[in-house]
Amino acid sequence: MKDSDILWEKASQAESAAPPHKSFALTGRSVAIDPLHNAVRPDLADIRLAEYVFAPHYAAPMPCTLTTAATLRAATSSDSEALVELQAGEPFECLEVLREVAWGVAPDRRLAGYVDRRALDRLS
Repeated sequence: MKDSDILWEKASQAESAAPPHKSFALTGRSVAIDPLHNAVRPDLADIRLAEYVFAPHYAAPMPCTLTTAATLRAATSSDSEALVELQAGEPFECLEVLREVAWGVAPDRRLAGYVDRRALDRLS
């Protein structure tokens, strides 16, 4: 048996022992994703949306709890549109922390947006 045959045999055995990978295929029409209700931006998306939307980066949500009331906003600035007032004790799934704000999802309200990072228990 030649050395090249032995290498091929080892490579084929290693392939069969490897765990199967989940693959995705683009089929059918695209689904419109509403960024108000789903954490998706042009540069970043919630990893749970990977089957539905393409993004350059994905983030896994970090569960947090609001320690104080906070306004969920549509953008990072403090004078941007207020989406809803979140109460202390409500959950928040953080996907990105910027300077003074955190971006993520308020799962009880089914809204995505920005909150003051000091209002979150793990980020204050």
